[in-house]
Amino acid sequence: MYSRDSSLQEIAELVLAYLRRHPDAADTLDGIVGWWLPLQRYETERGRIENVLDALVEDRLLRRERLPDGGALYALPARGADGPNA
Repeated sequence: MYSRDSSLQEIAELVLAYLRRHPDAADTLDGIVGWWLPLQRYETERGRIENVLDALVEDRLLRRERLPDGGALYALPARGADGPNA
């Protein structure tokens, strides 16, 4: 039924992905809309965004500085800087 509509297919995939990560989860429609889908979209989009940032660093359009906690800070490259920015 939902395979004909790409937006419905996306929702189905997000719900199932959430349940794969949290196999004991159960919730109401309001809970699924309010918690599961936003969380799953965040996790999915976070991975995509990280891939884009990695590519921009590789192409030297952004620089990445490692933070003491292991995270990363992204910004435009320093003016006149050359060499890898990773």
